[in-house]
Amino acid sequence: MRVLILGGDGYLGWPTAMHLTAKGHEVAVVDNYLRRRLCREENVEPLFDVPNLHERARIWESRSGCKVRVFIGDLRRWEIMAEVFQSFIPDAIVHYAEQPSAPYSMLNRRAAALTLSNNLEITANLIFAVREWCPEAHIVKLGTMGEYGTPDIDIEEGWIDIEHKGRRDRFLYPRQAGSLYHTTKIMDTDLLWFYVRMWDLRVTDLMQGPVYGLVTEENLSELRLFPFFNYDEIFGTVLNRFVVQAVAGYPLTVYGQGGQTRGYLNIKDTLSCVRLALENPAGKGELRIFNQFTETFSVNQLAEKVKEVGDQFNLGVNINHLENPRIEKEDHYYNPAHSRLLDLGLQPHYLTDRTISEILEKILQFKERIKKEQIFRKISWN
Repeated sequence: MRVLILGGDGYLGWPTAMHLTAKGHEVAVVDNYLRRRLCREENVEPLFDVPNLHERARIWESRSGCKVRVFIGDLRRWEIMAEVFQSFIPDAIVHYAEQPSAPYSMLNRRAAALTLSNNLEITANLIFAVREWCPEAHIVKLGTMGEYGTPDIDIEEGWIDIEHKGRRDRFLYPRQAGSLYHTTKIMDTDLLWFYVRMWDLRVTDLMQGPVYGLVTEENLSELRLFPFFNYDEIFGTVLNRFVVQAVAGYPLTVYGQGGQTRGYLNIKDTLSCVRLALENPAGKGELRIFNQFTETFSVNQLAEKVKEVGDQFNLGVNINHLENPRIEKEDHYYNPAHSRLLDLGLQPHYLTDRTISEILEKILQFKERIKKEQIFRKISWN
């Protein structure tokens, strides 16, 4: 099918483009390099240099024979969204094009305003573009498990059946975000659900947990095709940060008691989940929600895993419990369902010592590039 990836330069966007073309799909990507700009502004550059999208597409085609069409522009501008959709009318759209960081969204008023305008305006423009040029197209939006928060009941896959005063109905599962970024993701879901009801859109919302890793089947040993890899507090995901900290001799930054529990998945599984959702599309007038993760861990469990593997490399890893800069429960119940992607055929890559070793071995190659001052920036929620 013809797949348009919004946010094709990001940690997940570019690997998705390679994966889908390798599986035979025709792919175009669009990005305005927002993440690169914000990293420069906040002095949190990625671990290694990443070529621009045109160069990545050239390298990928030379190695695989697969073409990726590239558009550069800000999708908040309707004329840019219109130009892309008129040039490449898709069968499906993967929506990654958002400011992706909870800490950045809590940095200051300017960062909050950017997060709100970028994330919501792009989602709205996408909805109107689909209605205008490809109303049968399937939208796959990358949401987040953070939309749910940490309720004291089991988390269902997007929907919950309620009985109240003798009557029953089905509702979107109650959501209670822990950051402004996660709040915009809730608002995305609400926007899409509204237009699913109004205009019979086809939408799959993937409630994704934190992703880890940098090697996929498509990039293998080609550094220039590796994803945009942050290890800082702002844009780095927790396991990736811990592995870099272990290599750098920087004590692992566990916030508070470390009991915060979330669902995690390997970057390889993200690519499989997105492809499975695309190849098994939602029906007309359906908002379908999948919880996208493979295992749950507390922050303490992740830190201990990294320490154990790091010590096998004689890194002498230490764990440091810091005052929690976030407002969140540190000791809580967490039991989310996640069967629907498994039912579609997902074959998970679990977090083994070997998996951590493979990430650590890659990071060791770039040890001299690690800037310790980027790791912890003390961004406070209050």
